[in-house]
Amino acid sequence: QVQLVESGGGSVQAGGSLRLSCAASAATYCAGWFRQAPGKEREGVATIDSILPTTYADSVKGRFTISRDNAKNILYLQMNNLQPEDTAMYYCAASSTLGCGPVAGRFRYWGQGTQVTVSS
Repeated sequence: QVQLVESGGGSVQAGGSLRLSCAASAATYCAGWFRQAPGKEREGVATIDSILPTTYADSVKGRFTISRDNAKNILYLQMNNLQPEDTAMYYCAASSTLGCGPVAGRFRYWGQGTQVTVSS
């Protein structure tokens, strides 16, 4: 069992930046960030994988960057130029299998989420 703990959420104005962190209790092959806004389905924001290319949702390309520190088992999401439509609960996810991609069902481990609120 892998525990994931997110941090770094908060409230910012449009155009601002936040960096989310996710500390994992063990190493994993796949990791990613998903988000869910009220009344909407959970969507993949960005994923990083040992064998597949890094993926980004079209809505965040050029603004968000996913990265990870493998030595510390920490996953990051740098979010720049945040917009009100980025407001959501952001979840860290991880898997001990390869080839996850932006598919939520392929991730076994999930964090509790961290809220990001962007005001206009």
